[in-house]
Amino acid sequence: MKESIKIILVGTGNVAHHLGLALLDAGHEIMQVLGRNREKTKALAQKLSVDFSVDFGGLDKIADLIILAVSDNALAELAGKIDPGKALVVHTSGSVPVDVLSALPNYGVFYPLQTFSKERLVDFSDIPIFVEANSEKNVRRLKNLALQLSPKVEVCDSEHRKYLHLAAVFACNFSNHMCAIAECLLEKHGLKFDHLAPLILETAQKAIDKKPKNAQTGPALRNDQNTINEHVALLADHPEYQKIYSFVSKSILDFSAGKKCDGLAHIQGDENGEDIK
Repeated sequence: MKESIKIILVGTGNVAHHLGLALLDAGHEIMQVLGRNREKTKALAQKLSVDFSVDFGGLDKIADLIILAVSDNALAELAGKIDPGKALVVHTSGSVPVDVLSALPNYGVFYPLQTFSKERLVDFSDIPIFVEANSEKNVRRLKNLALQLSPKVEVCDSEHRKYLHLAAVFACNFSNHMCAIAECLLEKHGLKFDHLAPLILETAQKAIDKKPKNAQTGPALRNDQNTINEHVALLADHPEYQKIYSFVSKSILDFSAGKKCDGLAHIQGDENGEDIK
């Protein structure tokens, strides 16, 4: 029979919401929810049927695990604020190194690789979870916990995890942004985004089944300059979309020609680039 773990959940965002529900479903005890915003903290606590607090100095010292499901830039500050006692403290970030918590006696990372939105249900049993910790004992503790939520559990150090997060930004955030652009173009011309639903689903499934490099289609792959030039002309009212279309089309052509990931050097070297969460 598995032992119920006493958990304090810090944060009120999408990850905290879904992880809290998953841990409760797995039979663990959420003792407390902590957050900066009183209303949001209270709302999540009520959903989980637990106590809440906005006082980060008032942690319950009998907790086994403290999960910092907060924004990346808040982690260092929180690590210096809390007194966890003997509890294992973990963050859930894909891009922040584990040693941001190194001032604490027991620390680690519990990173579920998924996009989360509060209004959408997720099946944790299909989500890869990557763990890291400051000792073998703590690694085992996190692996055992993660395996109660998903069979897809791996130990992953901070260096490799940041590349997982980078790849996830390309696969999820960037592809969704492309869909958002498509939606804007369709709505402007009185067309429904729903028309693209079968295409989007088939594209995702084909990428999984065949691998993305083998699933690419379209005018850029064929080097169909007539179609490409026509598309660029149609985007005359959207010069920013023209730049995206032309850059991505060239990247597809280069990739198909065997240059593979060479384009990353240009992306990393863009002095006007912005960090995208």
